Amino acid sequence: MSEGLGGFVIGYVPAGIGEEVSDFTSEWEGVRFRTRVWERQVEEGWRVDLRVHVLRGGRLGTLDELRDFLADYHERDATQWPLTEFTEGGVTGLVGDGEAFRLVEPGVAIDVRADPELVPEPDLRAVVARVRPAAPLSSPQAGYLP
Repeated sequence: MSEGLGGFVIGYVPAGIGEEVSDFTSEWEGVRFRTRVWERQVEEGWRVDLRVHVLRGGRLGTLDELRDFLADYHERDATQWPLTEFTEGGVTGLVGDGEAFRLVEPGVAIDVRADPELVPEPDLRAVVARVRPAAPLSSPQAGYLP
């Protein structure tokens, strides 16, 4: 189990993921990101194996709004983005092409991106499903960033 990230605990990281871990904080279009990245050194430099983002923002009210936000963020056409709904461990989200995401509650979401050659879709779904609040989201210990 991984240490906390923005009030959440990452309960599963697939085997074979790079061991160099970094945390980042950023904001885009009114949504705050807390990000953890796992990478490895390769001949050409560094390769990112896995990213876990905790997103917080008022425009993330529904799973469809989250999808639209992420499509905009990644400069994709939301109508052309091939995603499949999944339910795993009581969590419902969307998955496709090296990315899985879910809404935790209105305004709070988890987005996981991975190298699809290294992390197969079942592992990707498991990662996003097992990112859980470290404390109830309404408590001060949850690490909520206003």
